[in-house]
Amino acid sequence: MKVAPIHRCLQQFEDIESKIVHTGQHYNQQMSGVFFEQLELAEPDYFLGISGGSQTEQMAGIMLEFEKVLKIENPDVVLVVGDVTSTIACALTAVQQKIPVAHVEAGLRSGDKRMPEEINRMMTDCISDHLFVTEQSALENLKRENISSDKIHFVGNVMIDSLVYHRPKLDEIKILETFRLHAKSYVLITMHRPGNVDHEENLKKILKIVKQLTFEQTVLFPVHPRTLKNMVRYGLSGEFENIPGLQIVEPQGYLEFLKLIENASLIITDSGGIQEESTFLGIPCITLRENTERPVTIETGTNYLLENLETEPVMTLARQILKTGGKKGGIPALWDGNAAERIAGILREKYN
Repeated sequence: MKVAPIHRCLQQFEDIESKIVHTGQHYNQQMSGVFFEQLELAEPDYFLGISGGSQTEQMAGIMLEFEKVLKIENPDVVLVVGDVTSTIACALTAVQQKIPVAHVEAGLRSGDKRMPEEINRMMTDCISDHLFVTEQSALENLKRENISSDKIHFVGNVMIDSLVYHRPKLDEIKILETFRLHAKSYVLITMHRPGNVDHEENLKKILKIVKQLTFEQTVLFPVHPRTLKNMVRYGLSGEFENIPGLQIVEPQGYLEFLKLIENASLIITDSGGIQEESTFLGIPCITLRENTERPVTIETGTNYLLENLETEPVMTLARQILKTGGKKGGIPALWDGNAAERIAGILREKYN
């Protein structure tokens, strides 16, 4: 979702050659393959095939394979997005080869160094030559970390670029009919972060929340592979499956999931990207985490942050939102669908 609009913009220039490297970190048909098709991305120029194993094993594998790509291509700049293992692994490899790095979605901070993503973000920003930021808090974070302002560019949010570009297609998506849902009559829930789903106690708390939610509205739960694995591991899959009013489904394609977000009455999640998409679409969202690296979704948007998984506070807020429609949010600055054009323009000016 972040690479597609940038690649599309760069391809408009005859004097720029943009090549895509897929590390393999998130590869399966539901979580990756279908996204390439729906986002109108060509097959990657390089597929490194690194998946499975510990984070250290993944990082080492990516670095070794990406180094081979850099030696073949000798690019002017390596562009990395987000905060996953692939982000820091490819950035480090490029720096070691003395190739400039551009980081898209730079400067976001949760303040929680227990999260691997937080370490990835901080390390990538520290070694990058160009930092493209999505919101005001990111500018302040980078300034506080004494990163030169010459490197920092406030360009907006490429996730929203993808949403704006593909939104007209949502009329053709019949996912509501598939799951026999009606607009604004269901709660959409996603959970995948280790702190929420890797521990039996927390999964049981999520189970209790879901049970209570079904007394209010139908609940749709696209289950991440990590979450499903732990449901089975702790013997809870049967309890989830037997909740009346709950539909447990596989992860959905990009367009299908956007359609589900757009028509939900409420979203409950621990995902960063969903906080942004729901804010742009004006859909109330409860984020079940101790912190968020995207404070603009709370300050300006429709997001609420709850720091624990206790049933009572979650349900009190959920019922209030379902009754009133939640707070009226706005769209953050520069979330206008043109972030990729700004990024492409800056890179072209620098390297051409």
